[in-house]
Amino acid sequence: MTTIGFIGSGNIGSTVARLALAAGHDVVLSNSRGPETLADLVADLGPNARAATAEEAAQAGDIVVVTVPLKNYRQVPVAPLAGKVVIDTNNYYPDRDGRITELDDESTTTSELLQAHLPQSHVVKGFNHIFFQHLAVLARPAGDPDRSALVIAGDDAAAKQTVTGFFDSIGYDTLDAGPLAQGWRFQRDLPAYVTPYVHPEQGFSGPAVPATAKTLEQALAEAKRYRDQ
Repeated sequence: MTTIGFIGSGNIGSTVARLALAAGHDVVLSNSRGPETLADLVADLGPNARAATAEEAAQAGDIVVVTVPLKNYRQVPVAPLAGKVVIDTNNYYPDRDGRITELDDESTTTSELLQAHLPQSHVVKGFNHIFFQHLAVLARPAGDPDRSALVIAGDDAAAKQTVTGFFDSIGYDTLDAGPLAQGWRFQRDLPAYVTPYVHPEQGFSGPAVPATAKTLEQALAEAKRYRDQ
């Protein structure tokens, strides 16, 4: 049994928490508004979930999921995450986050920004390229022909192996896209972002579509930098 900490408990955070609980993990949830505001969610999730401050969730988690708006990444606590595996779900949405020069000129990536903020942590990019409602319903046991994959990127091989094991426990295969610098290949509006899991004819109104590692690998290969589009 592993404890998964959450810094941010919105759509992706709460969805991952449900999957983690179903797989036998404990979860510790936090948000920017305080533990008391998570009482209803925790009650719904059950006895293996609890609410805490961001610092407490960071301290409690064997793996910690950071799922806050990118503009708030500097508010993620640093000291309690030292030495830990951190899954970063962030995407850059300028309308929400404001303009970030180094992302606009594509000299870095969102997860590299978080890694620079957390220099003693092991950041792995993940969960950023799938719609939360699809994430909730596509989990399948190992060996199921309809099992989907999720893409990761990271600079630490051991951390990526830890995340791969966690993904397997919650019902997903993993495709490793390489180091954090390659995280741009599955960022906002590129071929591996959301659409591999969307029904090609019915769109979001249709059922979620399984996406294998092979499908996602092709989508990563088709990615072009924003400046080249």
